[in-house]
Amino acid sequence: MNVDPQIRTERDELLAFVAEQIQALRNAASGLSESQARETPTRSALSIGGLLKHAVYVFDTAQHRLDHPDGRLSPEDYERLLPAFEASFALTEDESLDGMLAEFDRKATGYLATLAGLDPDAEINEPAAPWFGRPDPTPVRTRFYLLHQIEELARHAGHADIVREQLDGKTAYDLFPDAAQAG
Repeated sequence: MNVDPQIRTERDELLAFVAEQIQALRNAASGLSESQARETPTRSALSIGGLLKHAVYVFDTAQHRLDHPDGRLSPEDYERLLPAFEASFALTEDESLDGMLAEFDRKATGYLATLAGLDPDAEINEPAAPWFGRPDPTPVRTRFYLLHQIEELARHAGHADIVREQLDGKTAYDLFPDAAQAG
């Protein structure tokens, strides 16, 4: 998949790139068996199923972040978010590839709708990130946030490309036509 060049608003341009990365992640699972979706063929612990699950985590935390525009997180938020983050990279025994794809599709739709309502010039607060040396929320334009979403999803779409290529040699370019026929 490739974002077709055309004249769009800045927000629509940014959303097109977000949507492209979401589709690339989804395509990485095209035609995989349950066991293949759980395989970790590189030195990392990443699997296609785990990357899809992590993307769902990204969609959820994006919504949480936008629901708390002051950028403040309570101690309870930190206590809840860290274990959820750590658990977001692997499917549990109770989770399946089909179930994760259904959740991924549902949450991606809501995530894109939420992002579509944002004004890139609006001011919001980037939450505190003590692990990066930012103890307090920082005022930013929404554009920063949208670009960060592209960065986050592109990083994981790239991980999915590498994992998938290790599984069966298919690349993102190979999977685009397969995914288009399947879906």
